[in-house]
Amino acid sequence: MTTTKTPPKTLWLGRWGFVLAATGSAVGLGNIWKFPYITGEFGGGAFVLVYLACILAVGVPIMMAEISFGRRGRGSPIDAIRRVVHESGRGSFWSIFGWMAMLCGFMILSFYVVVAGWSFSYLWKMLSGGLAGNSVDDMTAIFAANNANPFTLGAWSTLVTVLTMFIVGKGVQAGIEKSVSWMMPGMVIMLGILIGYGAFSGGFADAWSFLFSFNTEGLSSEGLLAALGHAFFTLSLASGAILTYGSYLPDGHSIARTTFSVAIADTVVALMAGLAIFPIIFANGMNPGEGPGLIFMSLPLAFQAMPFGTLFGILFFLMLSMAALTSSISMIEATVAWLTGSKGMTRKQASWGVGIVLWLVSTLAMLSFNIGADWSLAGRNFFGWLDYLTSRWMMPLGGLGMALMAGFLLRNEIFREELGLTRTQHTLWLFMVRYVSPLGIVLIFIDALGLATLQVGTQWPWLLALLALVTVVGELASPRLRHQAS
Repeated sequence: MTTTKTPPKTLWLGRWGFVLAATGSAVGLGNIWKFPYITGEFGGGAFVLVYLACILAVGVPIMMAEISFGRRGRGSPIDAIRRVVHESGRGSFWSIFGWMAMLCGFMILSFYVVVAGWSFSYLWKMLSGGLAGNSVDDMTAIFAANNANPFTLGAWSTLVTVLTMFIVGKGVQAGIEKSVSWMMPGMVIMLGILIGYGAFSGGFADAWSFLFSFNTEGLSSEGLLAALGHAFFTLSLASGAILTYGSYLPDGHSIARTTFSVAIADTVVALMAGLAIFPIIFANGMNPGEGPGLIFMSLPLAFQAMPFGTLFGILFFLMLSMAALTSSISMIEATVAWLTGSKGMTRKQASWGVGIVLWLVSTLAMLSFNIGADWSLAGRNFFGWLDYLTSRWMMPLGGLGMALMAGFLLRNEIFREELGLTRTQHTLWLFMVRYVSPLGIVLIFIDALGLATLQVGTQWPWLLALLALVTVVGELASPRLRHQAS
């Protein structure tokens, strides 16, 4: 059993390089519209408190474990997990979670570049005046026409792929870190400008009330599960991004402080997006609960009715395009890191090689909106299957595997050294990653698959009893597992 740490091949220039990159990974297109909306729908400020509790209970412990895996193993998810489990005396079977994470990130990106292409195409439409319409029906027709043309939609998704590979191909410091160092602050500045406009739009008071009114009656069981699920998915866990980014984190930088910085930044940016979007929506008498249609159908119509609406529309879709790009960069980095670390390829060779494969797969996903819309299996087209497999199966299973490995299967000394917590802090983290986080993921898994109807408000005594039972069994089994690993 080796205890020698793998030396890093490349590192972030500083802790903030990781924070900006990881936050960019977390703040994607879905987070821009989804988190603000579910916040308002499920109780405003009360939901935010529950969401933060879920972040602390589920997201943060697993994220700390993923970063520890990455920094200890110094490699792609496959290589890093293999090295850490080998250091603990475990077999290479457990590296399957590294394979799952890397494949999950690639599959997500395969359909995400199509969605990201919408942002870039709408930025161009805003610049060229192609978003003229007098009603939501007109905007819906523009959106449908955009998707119906495979050459147009394919060109925009290809642009996203090329930009992603160009940035990743330049390297960790010169490509990824340098890009996010201006894209993330740029996003925040543009959100600030939009919030400044919203403060005088006539809808800011309604937006503030929608987001921050403390309405505990809105916290239904559905809202609690929404908070739990979003807390897990928003941090890009179990998709290879955080683990790979963690492999570039220098020794001596606090993993706990870094993790909390990312979680807070992600939440703040999402709420800022709400304060930027919803004043415009309320001022124009529109429905805030339209999902993706809010961004691509309702907002363009609202921009047309605003003073300087074209300028603010350009700022908004530029910000949205940046959010899409920072997320796409993170999702492909794991695959590129594996090819450069294990297969001896240069970064440029790996980036453009992966880019070609990504382009082919994403083209099939893009065709699901037009000529391939009827190519279905079990009621889902290719785009739908990519989304279903990653969000319903691979990410929850991967997160559960990370938690169980860190909590039970691997040597505790590894995580003590990497996390650098006090005894009390480490005991708390270990309890969370062993019991609370896995229970939360199981609830997400059950709810996402529709295996049972969970009424958290009435079933919480049973959930607490289950947690207590799992804790007792886990503590009884833990010494044996530790002995086997030593």
